[in-house]
Amino acid sequence: MTTTPRMTLQVQLVLGEMLSDPAESRYGLDLCAATGLPSGTIYPIMARLERISWVESDWEDPEAHIAEGRPRRRYYRLTREGAEGADEALRAIRQARKTAIRAWRIPAPGVTGATS
Repeated sequence: MTTTPRMTLQVQLVLGEMLSDPAESRYGLDLCAATGLPSGTIYPIMARLERISWVESDWEDPEAHIAEGRPRRRYYRLTREGAEGADEALRAIRQARKTAIRAWRIPAPGVTGATS
């Protein structure tokens, strides 16, 4: 049984970014830059996603960070289950938003003339 994380806006941003190239490994500060979220938000999200097996992580080879003179990076990548679950969850959220927009007759962005 797959567990779905609480789909906060921040989790949606992280998963959307990870899904832009599901096979790519990403490190935390890279995700911070891509999503605009602070590291204090990214790392707890990645830990939660790893606990439910949507993400797996590995530390980079020590020789890489020593040669570049920087701290060692932990790389995260979506699992197959995570990519499928994230895609399904984000698709359901987009559909729910479309339904809500139609129900409330909210004009699409850039369209004027909202009805009352």
